[in-house]
Amino acid sequence: MKTPALTPWDRVQLARHPRRPHTLDYVRALCDDFIELHGDRRYGDDPAIIGGPARFADRTVMIVGHQKGSDARENVRRNFGMARPEGYRKALRLFRHAEKFGFPLICFIDTPGADPSMESEERGQGNAIAENILALAGLRVPIVACVIGEGGSGGALALGVADRLLMLEHAIYSVAAPEAAASILWRDAGKAPEAASAMRITAQDQYDLGIADAIIPEPEGGAHTDAAAAAEAVGAALRAALDALVGLPIDVLLQRRYARYRAIGRFQESQPMPNMPATVPPLPFKGS
Repeated sequence: MKTPALTPWDRVQLARHPRRPHTLDYVRALCDDFIELHGDRRYGDDPAIIGGPARFADRTVMIVGHQKGSDARENVRRNFGMARPEGYRKALRLFRHAEKFGFPLICFIDTPGADPSMESEERGQGNAIAENILALAGLRVPIVACVIGEGGSGGALALGVADRLLMLEHAIYSVAAPEAAASILWRDAGKAPEAASAMRITAQDQYDLGIADAIIPEPEGGAHTDAAAAAEAVGAALRAALDALVGLPIDVLLQRRYARYRAIGRFQESQPMPNMPATVPPLPFKGS
């Protein structure tokens, strides 16, 4: 009997599977001499984001990634991978460290979103995310990001502006969780499966839209069924991406990164909308 195709909602469940490998699992499997660095030098350390230099594929790289817990106690300590402002500022410190020493940057994305608490807002959550996005856009080293589980909202984008974006086969990448989108659109979180389909959040959707550059196959049943095989596949994809980027002149790298993100979201209507002219005249502009 042929196995039925997975729905987008099925993939959401796989992306959230509690035994799915997390950032530190991939780092331990793929890297040597990883040295975790802590703290943002302003407020404190956030265990929801980990990072530091490591050796990968005979290169010194900088690793930064969201970190979920492997059990209930660790999930509470790591806030289920939902980073606070100090986590994003720690990431920013590591981005700058990578740039200073010329280390390629590898980011692992796995978060339902940034921490939404009042305390995080008071400490500048939105500003911290925006600073990371701005820094990554102009960072003068190659950047490869890999979505290994959930890629939720600005909390994911703060580590996701990259020269290459990879996604595991059952990972998701979206502006909001399907439950949140269903609550907003239909005032019914129970319609999350419908929202997951409408939002086009799967790896295949993101690849078709030109957002993801490559889909990394997972073992049958998901990455949690064979973590070693999943790590091997992730390692091969990261090596290929770095090989294509390392050695490019920095100005060319930045130009391509800029063009990449300018192109995302472009579309063309096949025919004018009803009651709209075929062409819209430009607005008058008064220069100084």
